[in-house]
Amino acid sequence: MAIYDPTKRPADAFDTHTHLNDDRFWHDVAAYWARAREYRIVEMNLVGYDFEGNQRALEIAHQFEGIHAIVGWQPEDIRQFDTAAEATLRDQLADPAVVGVGEMGLDYHWEENPTADEQKDAFKRQLALAREFKLPVTVHSRDAFEDTYAVLKEANVAEFGGVMHSFTGGPEEVKRFLDLGMYISFSGIVTFKKSEEIKAALQVVPLDRLLVETDAPFLAPVPMRGKPNEPMYVKYTIESIAEQLDMTYNEVAELTIANAHRLWHIQ
Repeated sequence: MAIYDPTKRPADAFDTHTHLNDDRFWHDVAAYWARAREYRIVEMNLVGYDFEGNQRALEIAHQFEGIHAIVGWQPEDIRQFDTAAEATLRDQLADPAVVGVGEMGLDYHWEENPTADEQKDAFKRQLALAREFKLPVTVHSRDAFEDTYAVLKEANVAEFGGVMHSFTGGPEEVKRFLDLGMYISFSGIVTFKKSEEIKAALQVVPLDRLLVETDAPFLAPVPMRGKPNEPMYVKYTIESIAEQLDMTYNEVAELTIANAHRLWHIQ
C-alpha cells in the first residue's frame, strides 16, 4: 500500500495544473506555495483561462521559482477571444516563463456556453499558435470527446504535444488520445469511489505518458473531497494512483515529474 510518509523523505512532485490565479488564492499565493513545498510539491503549472487569469499566471510565475505559466482561453470564455485578445496571447507566449498554451478545448456541458462552432474556432486558433511557438497544449474536454479528438487530429497535435487535463474518459477514449501522442493527467477525480471508468483508464496509460494535477481550487481528492482544493493535496492523488498501480508514492512522484519536464521542455 502506497502510504505517504513524511518521515521517509518523499520524492519531489509536480502539480501540472492548478489555478493559484483564481480569486480564492490570488491574495495569498505565497502561503499556498509554502504549504505545497512542505510536502515536496516543488513545481507547478499555473494555468490561465481568460485575460485576467493569464495576466495573473504570468505575474506569479515571475515571482516564484518552480512555478511555470500556461496561458490560453478556456471554452467558456472564448467570446472574449477576439483579434485583440489573440494578439495579446501571442505576445504572452513569447514570455520565458510560459511553458505551454491553454487551457483550451471544448465544453458542451453547459447550455449557456458558446456554441460548438464558436468553441472549435477558438480551439483551432490556439492550436495554430501552439504550432507556431512549438509549445505543448493543455486541453479541456467535457462532454466533447469526439469533437476534441477530431480537432486535435486535424491539427497534427503530435508535432508539438499536449495533455488531456483532468481526464474523465474510460479506456477506449484514453487509447484514442494516446494514439495522437497526448499525455494523460489525472486529478482528484481518480480517487473518487464511483470513478470506475477513470480508474480503468489509468490502468492503460503508459507510465511515460502519466501526469498528476489538482485543478485547484476544484476537484479536491479523497480524503479532502468537498473542501476547496489546493496544490498540496496533489499528494493524495499521487498516493491513490500509486496504490491503484501497485507502485510506491515515490515511484509515481518521480516518474510524473520526469514526464512533466519532458512534455513542457523544463530543464
